[in-house]
Amino acid sequence: MLVLTRKNRESVVIGRAGEMQIVLEITVLEIEGGRVRLGFEADTRMPIHRREVWDRISNGHGNGNGNGNGNGNGHATAIDGPAAAVETHRRADA
Repeated sequence: MLVLTRKNRESVVIGRAGEMQIVLEITVLEIEGGRVRLGFEADTRMPIHRREVWDRISNGHGNGNGNGNGNGNGHATAIDGPAAAVETHRRADA
């Protein structure tokens, strides 16, 4: 496991091996108390989910619509979970 420390508004990028193309950018949007709000920027076709949602989908008990919000409308929205708030941002040009 890679462990990184980031401050508010700092990012981490994930790319493809052998290419200088960003596949996923994760930005710390807010830190408040014991909660961190993260922004995820990726192609709209890339599924982004909280781990517990991913596990439900993988086990055939969820909606795998790929937008991370689980409501099937194709719009990325904020999701509040018990451990952290996760917000997905989608580029208009993606």
